[in-house]
Amino acid sequence: RFHHTSKSHWCSCSKTVSDEKYQDPFQLGKKDLKNLYEDIKKELLVSAAELKEMCDYYFDGKGKAFRPMIVVLMARACNIHHNNSKEVQASQRSVAIIAEMIHTASLVHDDVIDDANSRRGKRTLNQIWGERKAVLAGDFILSAASVALARIGNTTIISVLTQVIEDLVRGEFLQLGSKENENERFAHYLEKTFKKTASLIANSCKAVSILGCPDPKVHEIAYQYGKNVGIAFQLIDDVLDFTSCADHLGKPTAADLKLGLATGPVLFACRQFPEMNAMIMRRFSKPGDVERARKYVLQSDGVQQTTYLAQRYCHAATREIRKLRPSPEREALVHLTEMVLMRDK
Repeated sequence: RFHHTSKSHWCSCSKTVSDEKYQDPFQLGKKDLKNLYEDIKKELLVSAAELKEMCDYYFDGKGKAFRPMIVVLMARACNIHHNNSKEVQASQRSVAIIAEMIHTASLVHDDVIDDANSRRGKRTLNQIWGERKAVLAGDFILSAASVALARIGNTTIISVLTQVIEDLVRGEFLQLGSKENENERFAHYLEKTFKKTASLIANSCKAVSILGCPDPKVHEIAYQYGKNVGIAFQLIDDVLDFTSCADHLGKPTAADLKLGLATGPVLFACRQFPEMNAMIMRRFSKPGDVERARKYVLQSDGVQQTTYLAQRYCHAATREIRKLRPSPEREALVHLTEMVLMRDK
């Protein structure tokens, strides 16, 4: 757990809410997320018993609802900034529901592509029902999200959120390729990280800001906050793949290496251990590559450098959100950046 024992001096500068009232994002977002999973299940009304069982499997109410929580907090922060309205509009809450549905559909499809056998501490859909049915379940969740999106009846919002689906597919394609050039490789990794993880948060935040406030500057603030938090979230996820135990993480560790993926810690480690280049290019396919690469990462400063980069993205997110009028929701979004850095699963 190297990055936790050493983090105290890295993260001291991120404690920005010390003199203001502490706001727990999950507590503050709770009332708007009440019955979230029941409402998602209503969107997934289906007569086929097996398909219903598959859809219900991940929407069991045990998820952290991290993305919907960011979305409803951003909605409130933007509404308060615009006209001091303290209510979340029904259409804004719909965006939070749609975001969680798109996210879950992408997880179902990712697990098929990666042939993963565990997710959130339990077996994946593809392990239980097989790949074909898992693909169809993911498609069905995505189609139900599209129907809910159309019901909002705003073409701008439809355009913003369908961009997420395009980015998810493009991000998956980027992940299937790799770059020879070391500098290109890092840019490729960050672009993939944006498209696969951050685009959903960035565009969902932008969507609720458009619904709550006519000012394009506010839309850009919301988008940039979501983008920066999303990239930081994934960077920490990539760190945890090396530093956390499988039971804690809810999925196997060193999973990315086994999939042939060179994430932030690996790319930073490669600067200290150039012999990793050949392993990256062959996607850790030779016997012993995964173990050797993991050892190099833990001997290098790859974990610390990736954590530091995540911290920089969180600081950028904080700078953006502080441009909004003060509110408990704004402070909760500031605090959320710290939670992203400190999470251990």
